[in-house]
Amino acid sequence: MKFNKKLENIHTYEAGKPIELVVREFGIEPKDIVKLASNENPYGCSPKVQNAVAKIIPNMALYPDDSMLKLKNALTKKYDISNENLIIGSGSDQVIEFILHAKADENSKILINSVTFAMYEIYAKHVGAEIIRTKSQKHDLDEFYELYQKENPDIIFLCTPNNPTGDAIDAQEMMQFLEKIDNNTLVVVDCAYMEYGSYKDSSKSVVPAELLKKFENVIYLGTFSKAYGLGGMRVGYGISQNSIIRELAKLRPPFNITTLSLEAACMALEDEEFVNNCIALNFDEMKRYVEFANEKKIDIIESYTNFVTLCLNSTQNSTKLCDALLQKGMIVRDLSGYDMNAIRVTIGTKEQNDRFFELASALL
Repeated sequence: MKFNKKLENIHTYEAGKPIELVVREFGIEPKDIVKLASNENPYGCSPKVQNAVAKIIPNMALYPDDSMLKLKNALTKKYDISNENLIIGSGSDQVIEFILHAKADENSKILINSVTFAMYEIYAKHVGAEIIRTKSQKHDLDEFYELYQKENPDIIFLCTPNNPTGDAIDAQEMMQFLEKIDNNTLVVVDCAYMEYGSYKDSSKSVVPAELLKKFENVIYLGTFSKAYGLGGMRVGYGISQNSIIRELAKLRPPFNITTLSLEAACMALEDEEFVNNCIALNFDEMKRYVEFANEKKIDIIESYTNFVTLCLNSTQNSTKLCDALLQKGMIVRDLSGYDMNAIRVTIGTKEQNDRFFELASALL
């Protein structure tokens, strides 16, 4: 059977291993497995969210409100924007897919960082676009601009804070960079971890309303999968000029967000206190990872997210370490696929982190 030739050079995205897989492969009891691989909020979502979702379960037979008006109204209030500036996706991943299909084709070039979210490249290959990468591991905006002038890309992706490294771009430097980009190039500012980044350092804070006011060619991406603890609900969003949103909306399938997911996201926005408490705990626990890295003489990238990237030395191997941890019921992310001898570890609860330090100490 023949398939689209564009699929030949696409590698399937490998998500973090689920707990169920470890149970099946190693016979470990679920209670003895710790998953620190997918940057989920280890404290879950707000109890208010759980209560709200439980109340609407009897309505599951009905399609959701396809206008998503309640959620859009909540987001417009949060960001001081208009409903026309919003598109809602099944995770911000789906909005990325809309962007690539709306703006790019086989004649397009997509400029991304050398180490960044894999789905930019995967969705670009869906449409046959060419990928242009920087050489620098961290976002070097001078290098981005040099490549922009040389390659004239159709889309530029800036991920801040960046996944999978955790570093973040200075917001003012990014604004200065955006001022130099032609309006025909769409710049995607992926801020999936911005709740963490802006909490840690206000100089990294990207404000969607400011982007809307100053730029015609920028789209801001956000998600409920990280700080809000709704990874299983799959709700993300894009904020941009109405002219851009209208084009992306042509690609949105009907009812792409479930009734339960919409309610969960709306209620999550009403309990910012819960989210801020989770973020504060995250950075308190992160200090222990810095101490651990120093003790083991391992490089750690300063993180503005809910995870840390530990760069191993030449005598260590990230794949072997991840496999050894997995057999003990500890799931972390191997970054060898990014040509990095490193592991990415989600900051868990105190007890989860205790377990990681115990197991990793015996292997390093």
